[in-house]
Amino acid sequence: MKLFRNQLLLVGIVCIAPVVAGWALYLSGWRPAATGNYGELIPPRPLAGAPFEPLRGKWVLVMFDAAACDAYCERKLYFMRQVRRTQGKDMERIERLWAVTDGGRPRAELLAAIEGTRVVSFNDQAFSPDHIYLVDPLGNLMMRFPRDPDPSKMVKDLQRLLKASRIG
Repeated sequence: MKLFRNQLLLVGIVCIAPVVAGWALYLSGWRPAATGNYGELIPPRPLAGAPFEPLRGKWVLVMFDAAACDAYCERKLYFMRQVRRTQGKDMERIERLWAVTDGGRPRAELLAAIEGTRVVSFNDQAFSPDHIYLVDPLGNLMMRFPRDPDPSKMVKDLQRLLKASRIG
């Protein structure tokens, strides 16, 4: 009986030890040096309003830029299209949105080249034109990709999110 109790106590200690160690590391302020995601997680910010309501329930790649789209802007639009296409059967879970920040109208030939991307007027200057952002299916801006992103790493981030997400 004593042997059984000692074994049970040992099993309990082995099971509880990782939880206690994790809690102690958390309280000490330790954070892992590297994360598994490429994009930078940002504090969730709800995006509300007419341009975003029809996109609820979908993951949205969004960029905020002026209508006079330069070469860098065009490259971001291309990356958004290609990253979406590489998702295969999950492609339908992702939308693309270009929020035009200056109230202008993009060139007709550019609009033809980015067919399927929603273009809306959005006069909030709080967002950097240097990034491609990701909005979750609940309408929260939650991630941004670095300037000059690596599309293959963006694809991996989206694949992980789509695999883990039951919504959108």
